[in-house]
Amino acid sequence: MQRTLLICRHAEAADPFPLQPDFERELTPQGLQQAKETGKWLRENFSKIDALLASPAKRTNDTAQIIAGRLYFDQEDISYVPDLYNARESQLLNCLAELPNEAKQVLLVAHNPGVTRLARELTGQMLSYLEPANVVAVALSLEQWEDIHVQTGVLLSHNMEQVQ
Repeated sequence: MQRTLLICRHAEAADPFPLQPDFERELTPQGLQQAKETGKWLRENFSKIDALLASPAKRTNDTAQIIAGRLYFDQEDISYVPDLYNARESQLLNCLAELPNEAKQVLLVAHNPGVTRLARELTGQMLSYLEPANVVAVALSLEQWEDIHVQTGVLLSHNMEQVQ
């Protein structure tokens, strides 16, 4: 069964101020614009998603909500997964393996370096590090999401030129 995984790095976040936890960093004004543009690009190229997984950090939460709005995806249906915060690619794969099999097109919003390493692992390509709000779309032939651990996908597209 053909599935599509849309791997997105959160939009540009403000540098932390003294004693501010990394988890609470907010998007910059440019980051807010990046998230809107990425949502528009996703709507034009992939039209809809069946599931949206996001790190609960403030910057990923905000990115996911803005994109969800552009995709007409109910913000209450966003799955905030604590294990996605600054996750390694193995943790990202574990979270994806738990997706319901009904989900055909999934958006993952998380952090570097994990999202870039995940895209590289799934496509077998040496992609450059994802910049803020960049998306890599990967086609996967999976009967069920739990098979993602042993699957190499095909790079469909990315928006690296559109959002800077």
